[in-house]
Amino acid sequence: MERKIVAINCSPRTAWNTGTLVRDAAEGAKAAGAEVQVIDLYRLEKFTGCVSCFGCKLAPNEGKCVYKDGLAPVLEAIRGADGLILGSPNYLGDVSAGFRALYERLIFQALTYRTEPRSYNQRKIPVLFIMTSNADETYYGPLGYGSMLEGYKQTLGAFVGNTKTLVAGNTLQVKDYARFHWTMFDPEEKRRRREEVFPQERREAYDLGAEMATKPWQGA
Repeated sequence: MERKIVAINCSPRTAWNTGTLVRDAAEGAKAAGAEVQVIDLYRLEKFTGCVSCFGCKLAPNEGKCVYKDGLAPVLEAIRGADGLILGSPNYLGDVSAGFRALYERLIFQALTYRTEPRSYNQRKIPVLFIMTSNADETYYGPLGYGSMLEGYKQTLGAFVGNTKTLVAGNTLQVKDYARFHWTMFDPEEKRRRREEVFPQERREAYDLGAEMATKPWQGA
């Protein structure tokens, strides 16, 4: 049976670091036989985070966000998917605002506020969470980014499905650093990493997408 996978780029840039890795993972899944839908979050119609209407806590819509905006079809697509790929840049030590809006809507609809069951979602799917950042991965511990990432991983795991993470740090943010007078960076070192390390991270994203399609770490 052909697996359906939704891949969402939660960066406003569609073809740079995050968007590239999300599309690589999507290509890996597609090459492995999955039906893949790629969504650029910032290209959608206007959307917001959770509006606290609690419609998802009332029958007949328990476990289903009822708010109608640009995220409504995305949440519906995830509901019917067999795997979910999410990618966000690290903005000021956290995810992008777009990712956070999607995350609120995705998680809160599943939360029962009951002792048992805790989640309305009984159909778990594998999740791949990709994060890109200007900071190198070695700084994730000292800066607290690792704890932030682990928090999202744990919550996604509890309410969506078992989650794997891929971090690409020390990324090339722009092509011309001199234009912005960003003197705290070494542009040549950034470019070298883009040429030498980023292709390896792209391959890892591709392989994880293929794994999601063929040997999911937690299927439906």
